[in-house]
Amino acid sequence: MPIASINPATGETLQTFEPLDAAGIEERLARAEAAFHAYRTTSFAHRAALLHRAADLLDGDLEAVARTMTEEMGKPLAAARAEAAKCAKAMRWYADNAEALLADEHPDPADVADSGAVGAYVRYRPMGVVLAVMPWNFPFWQVVRFAAPALMAGNVGLLKHASNVPRTAVALEELFLRAGFPAGCFQTLLIGSGAVEAVVRDPRVAAVTLTGSEPAGRAVASAAADEVKKAVLELGGSDPFVVLPSADLDAAVRTAVRARAQNNGQSCIAAKRFIVHADVYERFTAAFTEAMGALRVGDPMDEATEVGPLASRQGRDELAELVEDARAHGARVECGGGRPDGLPEHLAAGWFYQPTVLTGITPAMRIHLEETFGPVATVYPAADLDEAVALANNTPFGLSSNVWTTDRAEQERFVRDIQAGGVFFNGMTASHPALPFGGVKRSGFGRELSGHGIREFCNITTVWLGPS
Repeated sequence: MPIASINPATGETLQTFEPLDAAGIEERLARAEAAFHAYRTTSFAHRAALLHRAADLLDGDLEAVARTMTEEMGKPLAAARAEAAKCAKAMRWYADNAEALLADEHPDPADVADSGAVGAYVRYRPMGVVLAVMPWNFPFWQVVRFAAPALMAGNVGLLKHASNVPRTAVALEELFLRAGFPAGCFQTLLIGSGAVEAVVRDPRVAAVTLTGSEPAGRAVASAAADEVKKAVLELGGSDPFVVLPSADLDAAVRTAVRARAQNNGQSCIAAKRFIVHADVYERFTAAFTEAMGALRVGDPMDEATEVGPLASRQGRDELAELVEDARAHGARVECGGGRPDGLPEHLAAGWFYQPTVLTGITPAMRIHLEETFGPVATVYPAADLDEAVALANNTPFGLSSNVWTTDRAEQERFVRDIQAGGVFFNGMTASHPALPFGGVKRSGFGRELSGHGIREFCNITTVWLGPS
């Protein structure tokens, strides 16, 4: 079946693409393998110049790129512009820092002398063709945070993007080609999910990285493991947002609304479970509910819109099912809880859902453990610090976390005990090119970004020097 780009705000089909057949996939795999053999020997300076050129082109294309993202997955236009700008920043960061991040490491000669060596060092060498299976929610950023470090390390990339953002996928390939990267260094595979396993298993693919759902991660990781290939997985999260009595409540509420509603609530690191100390629970919940209920829902192309549609009908329906299950089991709907009223006629077929706050959550409800991928927040009271930590960790996921406290002892407790790949104090969780990003438990394994991310797809080579 054709791969369709559908506007989630209107239901309109914007464009369709024929998926690659077996011959088309083979052609791109062969091109990638050939490109790697030449590209891996290029200098850091050469790669950096190309990546800087890509960043400059992206800056120039920012408005068109932003509109494409908004049309395909519904994020507010201002957020799409910010995403494109963040991608250019990350490209420049890796262009400027990759050589230092991958510099040879030299142990003290005395430490290896008993091996008979007169010296030794470690060199980071590229692995080869890296397959990236990427999601729709940040359709440029998710790709660039893999592509920038992979290309700077001397690898080449194949992108299997989410099937609802094919125009974005094509634009990414064109961007790298226009920047001067050799043909085959970065290619988009317009294929369905059923064709992914064969690509993972192809001997020309050295490694795979996936951001997406837990079932997709299991399938890709299983195939990679069976072929003994490196994999990095980021599988989402149900991040806690913990508010303790010493917090600046006004700032915590403002940030909580942004943290839950960002990207229409469709972010792996969006705060989803709000755990609030009993001493400030009533005040926080009242202010948070009022602010969530006041968010403007509407056309994502409208500069005044704060929350657009969900990216797919299925996503909207699954979110509604979670809310209805919670309601049926006794949860209180403090605001929202359904499709917004009063939308213009041209948005009548769009996949919208109201910003929603639920309280009275119990373990009997699916929403207690399942990830909510949309603008729905659950709020829990915590009697004390111990209960707050326990509630924060009471999830199968462990991507990141948000904690609001000025008490250093409480901060240290969370650094020690939180089961997550990150903990952000008194500010909103975010990804940054200089900081490692990834999770534990069912949020996946491995790290993206920073030096840790660029080394994930390197052959860490020990070089031992004997007497001449």
